[in-house]
This record gives sequence, C-alpha cells and structure tokens, in this order.
Amino acid sequence: MQRIPDYVKLVENTLAQQNFDQSPKELYAPMGYILALGGKRLRPALSLAACELFGTEASKALMPALGIEVFHNFSLVHDDIMDEADLRRGQATVHKKWNRDIAILSGDAMLVKAYQYIAQVEASILPAVLDCFSQTALEICEGQQRDMNFENREAVAEAEYLLMIRQKTAVLLGAALKIGALVAGAEMKAAHSLYEFGINAGLSFQVQDDLLDAYGDPDKVGKTAGGDILQDKKTLLMIYARELDPEGWSDLRNAQLEGNEKVSAYREWMIACGAKAKAETKRDTLLKDALEALEAAHAPDEELKNELAQFAQWLSHRDR
Repeated sequence: MQRIPDYVKLVENTLAQQNFDQSPKELYAPMGYILALGGKRLRPALSLAACELFGTEASKALMPALGIEVFHNFSLVHDDIMDEADLRRGQATVHKKWNRDIAILSGDAMLVKAYQYIAQVEASILPAVLDCFSQTALEICEGQQRDMNFENREAVAEAEYLLMIRQKTAVLLGAALKIGALVAGAEMKAAHSLYEFGINAGLSFQVQDDLLDAYGDPDKVGKTAGGDILQDKKTLLMIYARELDPEGWSDLRNAQLEGNEKVSAYREWMIACGAKAKAETKRDTLLKDALEALEAAHAPDEELKNELAQFAQWLSHRDR
C-alpha cells in the first residue's frame, strides 16, 4: 500500500479549504494564486508520513505541514522576484500578474501565515518545533545568498557547493520530517535521525538534478539539456570536471563555444575526465547515508519506513 499519494491528496484538499478571500485583496489574492498553481506537495506529505511513522494519525501534523508548504511557496514568490522570472508552473509569476511591491508584501505575509500554521501544535513541543522551523528558514536564506555569491566567483569548492544545496534544498525536507516526528511524540534522537534522512535524500536529489540538466532526456525532463552549461553554473559536475582536468577546462573556455556546440563539448568532456561518474558516485553515497539515517530512527511502522526508503531512491534516480 502506498500512503504518500494519500498524504498529498490530504494536503491538497486542506489547502483548497483555506480562506484567502480576505481584505485587502491585493495582499491575500496572491497567496491563494501561488498556492493554487499546484506543485508536488512532497514536503508537507513527508511531515504527515513522519507523524504516522511513529504511530500517530497523520491529521495531527496537518497544520504544521501546511505551514511548511506555505513557507515553501513564500520562498518561490521571492525567488521569482530575484530571478526576474516571468513564469511559474506555466503561469504568470506573482510579481508579473500584480507587481513587484505587491509580490514582496504578499510574500512577507505568507511567511507570517506559515508561522501561524506551524504554531498549531501541542504546547509541550512548540519550542522545539519553532526552533527547527526558524533555523530552517534562516538557513534557506543563507543558501540563497551563497548561490547568488557563486555567480560572481570564478571557482567554487565541493564543500561550498554541498553546503549551498543543503541550505537551499535539503533543510526544508529535513525539517518537514523532523516536525512530523516531533508532533508524533518521537524522541529527539529519533526525530534528528529522520532529519538527517531528509537532508541526505535532498542532497542526493539535487546532485541528480545536476546530472539530469546535463544528460537527461529533454522529453522527460521538460527542458532542453545543458541549461546549466550554457549559463556557466557551478554545479557539482562542473566543480568535479574542473578539479579533474583543469587544462581541459581552460581549453574549452578559451574556445568560446556557444549553443549546442558548447553543450555537446562540455558533456563529452565531463564524461571523459570522470566528472559524471564521480557525481553519480556522490549521489549514491548520499542516498546510502539517507537510508542509514532512516534505519537509525528505529521507527515502528516498517511498511511506511520501506515506502520512505523507496521514495528516497526515486528522488535520487528519477529520470525527470
């Protein structure tokens, strides 16, 4: 039996019941708009899974799970402003549909809303839940700033890159799981193990994302291969390739290639110098660390634990 899809449906149905038809409408309408654009809802679903993993009904973690999802969408609103993006999930971004000032203020209000949802837990665990969520929110901001800083740097080390993707991507997965476990009454040690499961699964996911950008099937991935190469992004693939073959990097850069020619040349180079294989090994090591952390949580629901393990394996080896 697969339960994660049921958790996703529960989150979707509950989000649809939230009232964003409030005044002033310019503040609240963008909240309802961005949340209605969809998404996988995997982060809140993981909170519900973590709660049931320790023997407590998933609905008990529903409000903090919504807080996780509202926070995630708040971050997307502000990311789109910084990236000057026109589209989000095929629709106009909030700042394009309204304007930049409305998007900033509505995003700020979403952050407050997220805290209101997160705080709907038992008083005994409220300090721990708020501490986890606040630290996560701060780290996501740190990760975004690191990513922006990388744009103006010639080179980035592996450890720096892994810290950046940990903060930008993985910490919210970890927090979703940890908060769900805390709601269920799990011991702090077990909740932390589940957090580490989420962290390493999220890191593995992001490394696979780098690989898919360069080598994925465009029909499955939904975008032209090599976007990161064309934008000269410091992905793990590029970091490894530069370390393994600095002369090859210099030659390619001096060639000043563009378009498909550049993508093809870099893809072949990253295979030849061993960067692709090294990134795949790192991805698999992170998945192994995630599965070990899941085991260390000693959760009583074996069936759901196995489903979470399969979920992590899908994240790190998906083809889209």
